[in-house]
Amino acid sequence: MAETLNVEVCYALSGKQELVRLKLPTGSTLQQALDASGLLAKYPEIDPKKNKFGIYAKLSKVDTVLRDQDRVEIYRPLIADPKEVRKQRAAEGKVMKKGAGETDAEG
Repeated sequence: MAETLNVEVCYALSGKQELVRLKLPTGSTLQQALDASGLLAKYPEIDPKKNKFGIYAKLSKVDTVLRDQDRVEIYRPLIADPKEVRKQRAAEGKVMKKGAGETDAEG
């Protein structure tokens, strides 16, 4: 087994992605990777108590032990509930169809 791990920590912002490559000792945790990345200090809006984290899109706890080549991801909170957004789009689509049908019937 290797004595060090090569891991990446990434944080996606609306306009760009921050990616930090690290070499950590074997047995390091997700929390240790977050601390070593410097992203928590650079982006104070990241709150380890509120934000969620994952490894390759799988939610993971901060005490998860990392493996070589893992990609730690910092997730931003959702701005809108996806279910609610879909409901609104569906409702808008129904209104638009009704409006379009009335216009076609007149013309």
